[in-house]
Amino acid sequence: MGRRNRQRSREQLRAPSTDYADADGNVLTLRGAMTPATRREYAAVRAGSPLSQEDAWQRSVEFLFERLAVRWEIAGAPIEKQAELLARYRFASADERAWIRGVLREHLAAWFPDVEAP
Repeated sequence: MGRRNRQRSREQLRAPSTDYADADGNVLTLRGAMTPATRREYAAVRAGSPLSQEDAWQRSVEFLFERLAVRWEIAGAPIEKQAELLARYRFASADERAWIRGVLREHLAAWFPDVEAP
């Protein structure tokens, strides 16, 4: 298969995505597909250690954001690279993180009802 055909195949296999807007007009786009391996990894992260349930909860939110976030437009400036998305999440304010958790819960309920939300 030539390079051009591989590129077309990737374009056709893109997962669906959903946009979520906050009150300020910022838009977070989340992927609507999760592989079985990602689901298993998430379950392991979510289970965590009995000694550090708070850490497991925080990590599970970050894990979902890392795996599902496709794009985050803040004040008209889009962020699309995975490393930049994760870095911006880590620097998010408490209000932004609370909004993201709510969006992740809503997204999981709509797209992945079998996955336990953080």
